[in-house]
Amino acid sequence: MNVPIIDPLQGDFPEVIEEYLQHGNMKCIAFNRRGTLLAAGCADGSCVIWDFETRGVAKELRDKDCMAPITSVCWSKYGHHILASATDKSLTLWNVVNGEKIARVTLQQTTLHARLHPGSCTPPSVCLACPLSSAPILVDLNTGSSTVLPVSLSDAGNGTTAPHPRNKFSDGSPPFTPTAATFNKYGDLIYVGNSKGEILIVDSKNIRVHAIIPISGGSVVKDIVFSRNGQYLLTNSNDRVIRVYENLLCRKGAAKELEAMSSLDTEFQGIEKLKVAGSKCLLLFREFQDVVTKIQWKAPCFSGDGEWVIGASASKGEHKLYIWDRAGYLVKILEGPKEALIDLAWHPVHPLVVSVSVAGLVYIWAKDYTENWSAFAPDFKELEENEEYVEREDEFDLMPESEKVKELDINQDEEVDIVTIEKDPAFSDSDASQDELCFLPAIPLPDIPEQQDKCLGSSSKLEDSNHSGSPFSIEATQNGQAMLPTSSPLEAVGNSTAEEVVGTTSLKRKRKPSAKGLELQVEKGRKPLMKTKPSAKSSKSKNKHGDGLNTNGFVLEDDVTDEYL
Repeated sequence: MNVPIIDPLQGDFPEVIEEYLQHGNMKCIAFNRRGTLLAAGCADGSCVIWDFETRGVAKELRDKDCMAPITSVCWSKYGHHILASATDKSLTLWNVVNGEKIARVTLQQTTLHARLHPGSCTPPSVCLACPLSSAPILVDLNTGSSTVLPVSLSDAGNGTTAPHPRNKFSDGSPPFTPTAATFNKYGDLIYVGNSKGEILIVDSKNIRVHAIIPISGGSVVKDIVFSRNGQYLLTNSNDRVIRVYENLLCRKGAAKELEAMSSLDTEFQGIEKLKVAGSKCLLLFREFQDVVTKIQWKAPCFSGDGEWVIGASASKGEHKLYIWDRAGYLVKILEGPKEALIDLAWHPVHPLVVSVSVAGLVYIWAKDYTENWSAFAPDFKELEENEEYVEREDEFDLMPESEKVKELDINQDEEVDIVTIEKDPAFSDSDASQDELCFLPAIPLPDIPEQQDKCLGSSSKLEDSNHSGSPFSIEATQNGQAMLPTSSPLEAVGNSTAEEVVGTTSLKRKRKPSAKGLELQVEKGRKPLMKTKPSAKSSKSKNKHGDGLNTNGFVLEDDVTDEYL
């Protein structure tokens, strides 16, 4: 697709289903940072890595100790590792290049979402896990130790956490259950949402709450996601509203800035002080909802550039995607198959969306481009019908008379730099990602035995059809002779030796009849059969035909050429 002829007024968002991916029963998906690889967790406990450029399977990660469905997958910053959580309460860290399992940790509860620390350490050692019905925890993948994050503060509020029965994984019903948590761009802060409708900003090192942001409505926070550049934060609450907040803290060193801000503010104490600090961290930017149907949202996220917000309908039997611009206007509703949606991801660079259905298929939504040549190509005019073009006399001259080409001042002695890698504007820290894993060598998968049987059956049918339609069989049928199929060359040799007459000469190689000979064959086949009395001439012709056949019923070369040429 030529970029200059694409209408820029079209929205840069997907519109139609381009194709779908199928490999087992897939449950969750995640792109790497460049969008070149797509990881999918399956119901059998395996992880499949797709090469998104070729739409082929690049690698399959399978653990013999895990046969439970995968609940989430997460890439490391530079794409060398993948973290997978499963319903058997396990967290598994994989090496993508060699497919080896690095670490496996078993928790006390099933993890719904797991995120690796966005730092560049290799291999990653810290991850954030959100269990099914308890507080989020920080897990050390090397030692297996875990730290429960604070989810609420006492009214005394000096940064200490209130006693919470779920922090000890008890069976009692908690007053509120946190549901979502995520790292910021550089991983020094953790944003935790709870069922009271609050966002807590926690320091990832000393596990101390620095700020609280109350959400209007006070509903359970189900999802919390940052944009790629870290400028906006998205929350999905149980009140069927998607909210977007603007991050007022600096991208790098946010924890130090927030700690200094809290130390300078001495006017308020306790929870009020934390709420004041929260008002300086996040600012409500937009709210998205369907006012008419009031549907619940599932797997909302930002586009790669943060200009669009997408959310899926959580209704059963619906595969609907709603796309808003950042100003709050609903720009597109995408309707897919009659299958419920369970996961969703936007491509980091291109206007592509990938969704997972409850049937285990991955659908790829792409933009339907329309070309407008007349508006964007220079000196281009659209014609309703063809017109005869008369070329100028000097149109194809090397140096036209009408337009003198000026020689460009080019320094031919200047060295061209082919080593330095230019920074990609879509990635703020692309200069530090030269060791990033973007592609994997494709490994061919073995064929399924059932498919091999089908291929053998189809090949045998093809061979039979080739024999039935070969020139030898056609010619023998037209001459009134039947050919017996032979199963192997040895069987054919055996039949010929059994019927071979002693003293016969070897067969000559048969030449292909000419076009005129084939026409005579067709005309001869069309003539009706007439009952005539046997005569000397007919018997002579029969003898002639008989002499032209060998013991196996094949026509010799000389007889064919003499009769039809």
